Amino acid sequence: MAKILLTEDDPNLGMLLQEYLQAKGFTTDLAKNGEEGLKFFLERGGYDMCILDVMMPKKDGFSLAKEIRMKDKDIPVIFLTAKSMKEDTIQGFKVGADDYITKPFSMEELLMRMKAILRRINKQEPDIQVNNFKVGAYEFDAQTNSLSFNNSQNKLTTKESELLKLLCQNKNQSVSRSFALKLIWGDDSYFNARSMDVYITKLRKHLKEDPSLQIMNMHGEGFKLIC
Repeated sequence: MAKILLTEDDPNLGMLLQEYLQAKGFTTDLAKNGEEGLKFFLERGGYDMCILDVMMPKKDGFSLAKEIRMKDKDIPVIFLTAKSMKEDTIQGFKVGADDYITKPFSMEELLMRMKAILRRINKQEPDIQVNNFKVGAYEFDAQTNSLSFNNSQNKLTTKESELLKLLCQNKNQSVSRSFALKLIWGDDSYFNARSMDVYITKLRKHLKEDPSLQIMNMHGEGFKLIC
């Protein structure tokens, strides 16, 4: 399982990215500035990839990358930045960037770039293609959006399937509302939140044949699939 060093001074984006990567199977340490990022790298070690925000307090991403490269010249580095200037891109690659992604960006795009780099350097990556889940007495195939119970099969909508897959990937753990909304709906607006509540209700109905299963509302947090 790949271990990631993530540095991001925006606490909301940092936590969102950390939760997303952990949900995808990556062990992810989040540092809130460049100095903390260097401390993590030196003291914790064992990282397979660094994802570095460029504009950070105390030590910017370019400076951090240079110091990391002095300790490990081969570790892959992806820069995150709100800038799109050609000069910044050139500077990023000069200090050893393997890739460069400009904010705002899709987390799926970041994941695909990470996978491509890990494959290229033959690092182990988590099995993020798992689509078959045992959910109590149910069998769930996220690729075909099918939920089976005994000999009957129920076809889920795309949103139902994406939401159930996220809950299955984090079964018996709380999934934050904001994370689920941004991952599946694209943003955590009020109307999308109401829509997600409707889909949670639908999933509960789909799973009602197994009384041991429960999708709990976690007050102030989100939801948890108990199974």
